[in-house]
Amino acid sequence: MAQISPKLLIPESFQVSRDDITGQLGLIWELIKTPLIVPLLQLGVYICLAMSLMLFMERVYMGIVIILVKLFWKKPEKRYKFELIQDDVELGSSNFPVVLIQIPMFNEKEVYKISIGAACGLSWPSDRLVIQVLDDSTDPAIKLMVEQECQRWASKGINITYQIRENRTGYKAGALKEGLKRSYVKHCEYVAIFDADFRPEPDFLRRSIPFLVNNPDIALVQARWRFVNADECLLTRMQEMSLDYHFTVEQEVGSATHAFFGFNGTAGIWRIAAINEAGGWKDRTTVEDMDLAVRASLRGWKFVYLGDLQVKSELPSTFKAFRFQQHRWSCGPANLFRKMVWEIIQNKVRTFAVNHATNSLLLHLDNVDRFVSKYVSQKVKFWKKVYVIYSFFFVRKIIAHMVTFCFYCVVLPLTILIPEVWVPIWGAVYIPSVITILNSVGTPRSIHLLFYWILFENVMSLHRTKATFIGLLEAGRANEWVVTEKLGDAVKKAADAAKNKNNAKAPRKLKFKFTDRLNTLELGFAAFLFLCGCYDFVHGKNNYFVYLFLQTITFFITGIGYVGTII
Repeated sequence: MAQISPKLLIPESFQVSRDDITGQLGLIWELIKTPLIVPLLQLGVYICLAMSLMLFMERVYMGIVIILVKLFWKKPEKRYKFELIQDDVELGSSNFPVVLIQIPMFNEKEVYKISIGAACGLSWPSDRLVIQVLDDSTDPAIKLMVEQECQRWASKGINITYQIRENRTGYKAGALKEGLKRSYVKHCEYVAIFDADFRPEPDFLRRSIPFLVNNPDIALVQARWRFVNADECLLTRMQEMSLDYHFTVEQEVGSATHAFFGFNGTAGIWRIAAINEAGGWKDRTTVEDMDLAVRASLRGWKFVYLGDLQVKSELPSTFKAFRFQQHRWSCGPANLFRKMVWEIIQNKVRTFAVNHATNSLLLHLDNVDRFVSKYVSQKVKFWKKVYVIYSFFFVRKIIAHMVTFCFYCVVLPLTILIPEVWVPIWGAVYIPSVITILNSVGTPRSIHLLFYWILFENVMSLHRTKATFIGLLEAGRANEWVVTEKLGDAVKKAADAAKNKNNAKAPRKLKFKFTDRLNTLELGFAAFLFLCGCYDFVHGKNNYFVYLFLQTITFFITGIGYVGTII
């Protein structure tokens, strides 16, 4: 049988020398570009534009609501029944409820004294306060130090207990769950949770507990985070901008409109009865705090966010620690969405109220009838379900990460190489600009860093998108839990020591090996965007190369691990 010539497969107008490999590749590209590549990339553009519009409408909606909240909404003290608990000479401390403080720890060498000291300094009757240090440390030396610190405070008359487990099953959720099983906890009505780097002010309980005492339908009071090391470096400034928007807008809007938001895992106070009614702590995802909040909300419990009640904490000051944290914060919600979306849709009526009201020892008898009549037939409203599924989960936890990475780091650069694909200017420039301006309201003092914040968020969207897909698909790293490294005062002490020794300006960052800083994924995208930028500079018409070169620099800086340069 005669051998079929390869020339028959190629039109004569495209004939090239068999030895010209470059020409052959170019020919193949021309053959598949028009019928296959261009339609696929155009479809990708339309999908990204749709996601951009969803995010845009979400940001505009929250922007409008937060303006209305600030101008017309009553403050939480006016929306709910609020009355400070007063000291009474005759009653003594009996009018104060018993509060449990839980401090989960894992090898917190640098910060364990901070959180324990702050908890022991709370202005609350000592006989109505139980402090529980839940130490999952694997380092015997650190465990000994934490235990000795607890003993030191106990010798001063503080009711503090040191609890350890044989294993770390369930990580933080497992430790919190095990802590609530202790016999002495049955006398506690509320539990306040503080991570090892959090430092509540002495009046924290006096300003938050009255909401729970006077409103039996409230399950959670969440305080705002403030960051003691926000000015340490550029990395911490970028984190502050993102988190301030979360607290200033997202949490406030959720609290004011639906009495729901995601528990942040720390700096909050729960009604223990609500935790038990919702099924307790579960370790099925890495966001056990959000899991509990959603389950409690589906049972009709309300949450209150207090923006004026602030708790000092620490931001990750190394890029490695920040990446691990963002993986957990992005993967966990996506995985929880996968597990709970059908449960949210099917949720109908809150049926637990009668049993809860009649059996709970946490409610006074004169409140039972009022509680039952108000909540026995309460339904979780349809619009609250829509808010939780669409706004809280789908747009903020999934779409926001994907569109940022897919559109601005992949699809848009590829359209430069394939000019046949059309991208409207409103989708490439106008919508992102409005979203960015709306995101900036949380941290006005950092408005001058806004442009670099955009570039940095685009870099982090790479890791968040990857983590989101891992969570949705429940892939290998879906349940990975790496405790965020905290440096406490180590950086300050090192700087002071260097200053005293050399009598010179001290560095504000600890030194790390270059190999520990190197991130090949970011460097790979830096090379890709640089090539796209060069092509646009030579052949393009939209001047996208300005953005691409700046984004290349940001990817390169993070790739070599110097995003935390001092500012």
